[in-house]
Amino acid sequence: QVQLVESGGGLVQAGGSLRLSCKASGMIFSINAMGWYRQAPGKQRELVARVRQGGSTNYADSVKGRFTISRDNAKNTVHLQMNSLNAEDTAVYYCNADVKRTIVTPTVNYWGQGTQVTVSS
Repeated sequence: QVQLVESGGGLVQAGGSLRLSCKASGMIFSINAMGWYRQAPGKQRELVARVRQGGSTNYADSVKGRFTISRDNAKNTVHLQMNSLNAEDTAVYYCNADVKRTIVTPTVNYWGQGTQVTVSS
């Protein structure tokens, strides 16, 4: 099995910063894309940022210029540096990864359990 464990959420004032981290563990042969999604109360889960194994990234328009995603392939970790946070960034943030457990098994998508980010205005 594969587990994604997030850390780094919390309460921050508007304009502040937080850094989220997610580590994948278990039987892992390779990880293609890793990313972060978020879900605010009463809203659908949405993509925040995603980074492929080669390093290419994509971001939601609402976070461009404020958030930066990075990954450490050797450690199977992904980070999300969040700057200039505002109340609209308040949500549960979920780590996501496309994992290949062995060379012959198909790629499977996994989710973390989520970490709460609350921005006070």
